[in-house]
Amino acid sequence: MNALKGAVTALLSCACLGATAQAAHPWIAMPPKLAPEAYFSNLKDGQEIEAPYVVRFGLTGIGIAAITKPVKRTGHHHLLVNNDLPMDFTKPLPFSDKYIHFGKGQMEQVFNMPPGDYTLRLVFADHRHIPNFVYSPPVKIKVTAQNKAVDPKTLVKTGAEILQPAAGSTVRPPFRIAFHGAGLNISHVDITDPGAGHFRLQLERGGKAETFDFTSGDTEVWLTPPSGPMTAKVEYVDNASGKVVHTSSTVGFNVGNR
Repeated sequence: MNALKGAVTALLSCACLGATAQAAHPWIAMPPKLAPEAYFSNLKDGQEIEAPYVVRFGLTGIGIAAITKPVKRTGHHHLLVNNDLPMDFTKPLPFSDKYIHFGKGQMEQVFNMPPGDYTLRLVFADHRHIPNFVYSPPVKIKVTAQNKAVDPKTLVKTGAEILQPAAGSTVRPPFRIAFHGAGLNISHVDITDPGAGHFRLQLERGGKAETFDFTSGDTEVWLTPPSGPMTAKVEYVDNASGKVVHTSSTVGFNVGNR
C-alpha cells in the first residue's frame, strides 16, 4: 500500500504542477508540501463545539469535481465519523452514517450530533468513490451541547469567501489564499451540472489588477508576490454560463518580505 501511495502522490504532484498552468504566472508557488492533502479549515484537534456546527473542508494540491463523469486530478470529499481510514484503497467507499459523501462538490457539512466525543477525518476520492490517497489527519472533537432549537439550515449562508489570509494581517511568501463556498458546489469546468461552478480570484496591488481563474476546481493557491499592501476577493463562476454568481467581501492584507 505504501508503494502505491508513493506512486499516486508523485502522479498527483506532477499533475498539480501542470494543472496550475496559470501557474505560468510568476506569483504562483507550489505548496510547501507537494503531496495533495485534505484538511478541516475550521476545526483543530481537541476542539469543543456546540451542535449544530458547520464543518468546513479545505484541500491542497488537487481540484474538486462532481461525480458526473471522470475528470483528471479531481475528486470529492468524504467525511469519516468515528471511523479509521479504509484498509483497501482500491475499493469504493461505502455509503453510511460513518462515510458521508459530498458528490456534488460541497465544501462543508452541518454536523449535528448529540453531546459526546467524536473523531472526524476527510478522505478524498474519485467519481467512483475510490480513495486516491488524499486525506486529512484525524481530528478529535467534543460536542458539549446540542441546540435542538437551532435549525441547521439557518447556519448555511450561501456565498463565496476568503478564509486566508485574515483581513489586516501581514503574510510572508509563500502564503496561502484559501477560498470557501458555503452552500455551493465546486467543480472543474468540465462539469456543467446545474449549480456547479469554480472560483476566480481577483487581486489588486498598487492599482494593478491580477486575475486567477481556477477552472480545475482548486480551492486555494500559494503565492509569492512582491511586498506591499494587497486586496483580494474571490468570485464563484457558474460553469455552464460563465457568469459570476457570488462575490466575496474584499480582504486587505500586507505582504511582507520573504
